[in-house]
Amino acid sequence: MASEDIKDQAGPTAADDFAGGRRPDYDRILNTWYEEVSQGLDDDGPDTIGLFGGRAKDTSKYDLTRSSRMRRIGEIMAIVRRYDIFHGLTPEGLRQMLEELGPTFVKAGQILSMRSEILPPTFTRELSRLRTEVEPMDRETVLQALRDEYDEPIEDIFDAIDDNPLGSASVAQVHKARLVTGELVAIKVQRPHVQEVMAKDISIMRSLARRLGGFMGADQFLDLKSVVDELWQSFREETDFLVEARNLEEFRRNNAGCAFLSCPKPYPKLCTRHVVVMDYVEGVAIDDTVTLAALGYDVAEIGEKLMDNYTSQMLDDGFFHADPHPGNLVVSEGKIVYLDLGIMGRLSAGDRAAVSDMVMAVATRDSAALEEGLLRFSSSDPTEIDHAHLLGELDAIIANYGAADLSELDIGAFVNSLLNMARKNGIEMPGSVTMLARALVTLEGVVDNLLPNASMVDIIRRHLRAHESMSDLAAREAKRYAREGAAASHGLLMAASEAGHAMHMLTRGQLRMNLDIAGTEDPFGDLGHIVDRLTLGIIAAGLFIGSSVIYYARIQPVIFGIPIIGFAGFVIALVIGLYVAHEILSEGRSKKRR
Repeated sequence: MASEDIKDQAGPTAADDFAGGRRPDYDRILNTWYEEVSQGLDDDGPDTIGLFGGRAKDTSKYDLTRSSRMRRIGEIMAIVRRYDIFHGLTPEGLRQMLEELGPTFVKAGQILSMRSEILPPTFTRELSRLRTEVEPMDRETVLQALRDEYDEPIEDIFDAIDDNPLGSASVAQVHKARLVTGELVAIKVQRPHVQEVMAKDISIMRSLARRLGGFMGADQFLDLKSVVDELWQSFREETDFLVEARNLEEFRRNNAGCAFLSCPKPYPKLCTRHVVVMDYVEGVAIDDTVTLAALGYDVAEIGEKLMDNYTSQMLDDGFFHADPHPGNLVVSEGKIVYLDLGIMGRLSAGDRAAVSDMVMAVATRDSAALEEGLLRFSSSDPTEIDHAHLLGELDAIIANYGAADLSELDIGAFVNSLLNMARKNGIEMPGSVTMLARALVTLEGVVDNLLPNASMVDIIRRHLRAHESMSDLAAREAKRYAREGAAASHGLLMAASEAGHAMHMLTRGQLRMNLDIAGTEDPFGDLGHIVDRLTLGIIAAGLFIGSSVIYYARIQPVIFGIPIIGFAGFVIALVIGLYVAHEILSEGRSKKRR
């Protein structure tokens, strides 16, 4: 359907339909979406969406003109309309619709397939097919894509290419092949025009995010603009296959000493921006626990080693796989093999230290240490943070998740709780950390069946302990003491400076003090009452003691055998004592009534 046809249709609003108890006007809802997105495109301007730093060459490269994006919106609306999503959508229908919508939406479906807390099992099982069972390209399309990448005939490079793909995903398709030199390889071929389509989709998402951001306000949990920007950066890396080839080489170097984990070896001279050639690896999918057990593998050991190595990637190397879903992991010849390294994350030394401290804080239920780790990521002024409130929320998170078994621990809920709490308290996490958080959520789906009774946090903690030598421990403690000592010295210097300033004001009569005591609205008035009662008590005690001395001295005149002056003192002391007791009891009863 042409975009103009959608835009010009009329009818009651969706809000009117819901309010009147009628079925929603499907066409009108699509019209509303169309208007919002098209208005966002108008706001963005004709030449750039702000993701490229204003470089016109990127806009031209991906054909990101307003007219091209409007055509893409029309295509999306036509597909959504055909599947009639508001009147019931089957799991198979959802998968087919996402495939038709293109690679961006297929990627979204892959993410949703790992989120059982969002979709029911029937939908997640069907969407899991999007990882490796996307509608494949035909043979001629694959061969033409290869011819376009090489200056020499592909027959001089490949001796044979299998017609049937090993896997067909949203961005690329993989085929088994044999080089003319005899090696068996896997060829990853990027789908034609996938970059242009995904760029348009992300451009549209940014426009829509900008419009929605105005409605959601500053307190929204999700910063839509930053999410779309991060999605764009991830897309550019994932669709540049030279980046993946370099990732394969670096990952192999980092894990050269690991006997149970590997990845395919790339052939750099045959890799281009749209083709990766790497060793062919045949194995069993890591989530196929039945086949793994039948082959004699200990699935629990696989799960623990996977987590142990992933901890090394995160905290030792600072170079981790950011998309560890089951389609990217197989077990082959006793090794866990990562097949696709298109999306990788990096952590600086400071970030790795902070993440390590946070993991240990969760394992030891140390809210203060967890807060310190979070604040090291904060771009806000720490003095503006309500530390008492933050510590209270961290106590609740640690109580809920700190020692839970993997069978009980919902990593997705834990990560979302932590990120939500951090954002509400003004702590902005860097993109690398949020990428790691999402990767851990994905990894949860992989290891859930492998380690039903283990604690993920405990595995990471044991790894940290096992790989920490005495010198490392001493260095870490020395850094901690140095950091705390620096903070304490700065605090002392600041206190001395403030004390000097206060004395300067005091000597000039410029110092005023506001006193606030918990539980009282008028501290000085209450202090006055206390002094009054204390004074009356002292007077009563003095009268009693003085009257006793007069009694034993038998000072005249005497009445009923008691000196008159002493008798008067006893009476006055008794009256004062009863008055003070009455005041105290009355005040206590009034406080109880309040």
